[in-house]
Amino acid sequence: MKTIVVKLGGNTLGECETILDDLVELQKSDVSLVVVHGGGNRVTQWLERSGSPARFVRGLRVTDAATLEVVIAVLAGLVNKELVGAVEARGGRALGLCGGDGGFIQATPQSVDLGCVGEVTRVDPYLLRIIIGAGYMPIIAPLGFYSMDGRSKANALDYPALLNINGDIVAGEIAAALGAEELIFLTDVIGVCDKSGELIPQLTSQEARRLVSSGIASGGMIPKVEACCCALAAVHAARIIDGRVPHALIQEIARKGLGTTIVL
Repeated sequence: MKTIVVKLGGNTLGECETILDDLVELQKSDVSLVVVHGGGNRVTQWLERSGSPARFVRGLRVTDAATLEVVIAVLAGLVNKELVGAVEARGGRALGLCGGDGGFIQATPQSVDLGCVGEVTRVDPYLLRIIIGAGYMPIIAPLGFYSMDGRSKANALDYPALLNINGDIVAGEIAAALGAEELIFLTDVIGVCDKSGELIPQLTSQEARRLVSSGIASGGMIPKVEACCCALAAVHAARIIDGRVPHALIQEIARKGLGTTIVL
């Protein structure tokens, strides 16, 4: 049974509900799915309600202690459980968790200027394999566990046990740890485009990295491209597709050629 890791962008979910139908249909067809979700837009909305404007550095959310509370509540709570409920309501079987559960995603603080933002140091696939083997679809909020073992390297900041991590990077690390058949990003753009805005159907990892270094691939596309390139050492294929297209996931599994495929 092949395993596919799917990253759901928060904006995509709001625009195309057939994504959830596709997940359930694939699960019923004996495809093992692992879903990593975003939700940064929802986090920003909740921060704005409390009068705390969102701040970003190099495309990553600056996460102080107060912001981290909102991130955990919204991603691991609200968004995660909404997704689990939506899959179950469609007849699927899902289990929601974050990287802190069982400490299966371990992380360390990325930099002082980002605050409580982590970078993945290790993904232990054992828990995910148990969940998949029991017939459930893991739905994962992108948070990591900062273990006591790693704290000897900490700087002066007193970091909490949970760290906020970019969801694209989490998806790539999980795909690599599982040796997944495919890594698929469902986004709100058509894929990776050239400088004239035309879709590039296929890229090598080297070509993709050049697009990032040249600035042609920018903003939120950067972590997606980086995650694809890093995962390719263990993953057969990595794809960035337009999740706004009805049944985009089913079409992509059927090799309809949506979006951009990145290969070694």
